[in-house]
Amino acid sequence: MGHYHRRDKEKVCIRTRKVYDWVTRQIDVPLRSFSGDDLEMIFPTTNCQRTGTMCEFLTAQAMDPQALTIRCFLTDAAGNPIDPVVDQDALICQEITQPNGRQPVNVTLPSGEIVTLQKVKALVKGHVVVQIVSPTGTVICQSSPIPFATAQTFILCAPEGTQLNCHISFFECDTSLVCTDNFAQLDVSITLCLEVQMEADVKIEVEARFCQPREELAEAVLCPTNKFPPQCPDVFPAM
Repeated sequence: MGHYHRRDKEKVCIRTRKVYDWVTRQIDVPLRSFSGDDLEMIFPTTNCQRTGTMCEFLTAQAMDPQALTIRCFLTDAAGNPIDPVVDQDALICQEITQPNGRQPVNVTLPSGEIVTLQKVKALVKGHVVVQIVSPTGTVICQSSPIPFATAQTFILCAPEGTQLNCHISFFECDTSLVCTDNFAQLDVSITLCLEVQMEADVKIEVEARFCQPREELAEAVLCPTNKFPPQCPDVFPAM
């Protein structure tokens, strides 16, 4: 195995990212509803190859529009599906700068102690796409990317010099389309979990020891020990 330096441990100075505070919040984005001209605009004819209104088109596709499946998913600004956990760059999640900086807020802890924290505002923006799927599973219509946004206020340990790091750890989009003789409306509801951290680069002293590469382990080779098939002693060569 590898060998350590003569001194087992020594104090070293390292640069690392320190988390000053960390919270998670479930957020219900305000419901977005589309009707009239707005409903027609988010489903362009190039995406649906339709004539007439959306409800006329859907009725022509299925006698009962309620038999159609409507699904909604997160996308980038161009309408490409994204995974919010993996493709964080496709979303905007940033601090909203306040004119007088982060305002101090006195908070009473469960122990009764009063501490001073800071008010931090975060902005989350992204896009979703709505697809209408036939009973046979064929996408018959797809919307243009629909923008959404939410602004949230957090009370955090956020002293001057710390930066906001936020990302979405869960995302769910639900849709409902109503088509009647006198009424047509699409509702889009979004629920997400927002993780917010206040961070800063710091230099800390730790007691550690330097390590060396270990010796490489050779792959074990199992050689067969039984080279011959099993014998039949009852019949040969006993007979």
